[in-house]
Amino acid sequence: MASSSSPRLLLLDCDSTLSSIEGIDELGRVRGEAVFKQVEAMTSEAMDGKIPVEAVFRRRLEIIQPRRSDVDAVGRRYVETVEPGAATMLREAVSLGWTPIVLSGGFRQAIQPLAAHLGISRVEAVDLFFNADGSYAGYDVDYPTTRSGGKPEVVERLRTEYQPAAIVMVGDGVSDLETQSRVSLFVGFGRYVKRPRVQKEAQHFIESLDGIPELLRAAVRT
Repeated sequence: MASSSSPRLLLLDCDSTLSSIEGIDELGRVRGEAVFKQVEAMTSEAMDGKIPVEAVFRRRLEIIQPRRSDVDAVGRRYVETVEPGAATMLREAVSLGWTPIVLSGGFRQAIQPLAAHLGISRVEAVDLFFNADGSYAGYDVDYPTTRSGGKPEVVERLRTEYQPAAIVMVGDGVSDLETQSRVSLFVGFGRYVKRPRVQKEAQHFIESLDGIPELLRAAVRT
């Protein structure tokens, strides 16, 4: 059972939240404009909740066949497109006693550089696999965020591990919204993409991360 000394978890989506880009779309861009547009459309439909995540997860990677070097390049791109104010918000959140964790349906190897840049030590995301020559060899098909309903599963794993006093989730997509019943507070984020369902159903909806610290204070008071 959580106590007053238990940690508080701040779970943050990466794509279109901590960074302005969608990593999988940027991997598609490497393969040319036609592939980029195809992958982007699939991503949008999944993030809007029009189709389940699992309907596109494998297919996008099969189309792209990302190389290790492509993933490294997206990692650098994440840092270049970091959300303004994210670092300041995170410093304040940590000072208030919150532990930030990235919870993403994206790829761990690409997200790690951004997490390190922001001082976030833990990333919950999908591992990609590569052959010795750097060519694509698959992904962790068992990781929960490869499918709809996966982020709530990770939330429950983290709850068991940390026994937190409170959990707040911030994200832009329907896969993030799915955690709302499992967390103390869900905050929809719409600076880059305003997804109608998220905007309608989220307990709070913001367009700047500057508002997060006050919401964290409120989450503790309630």
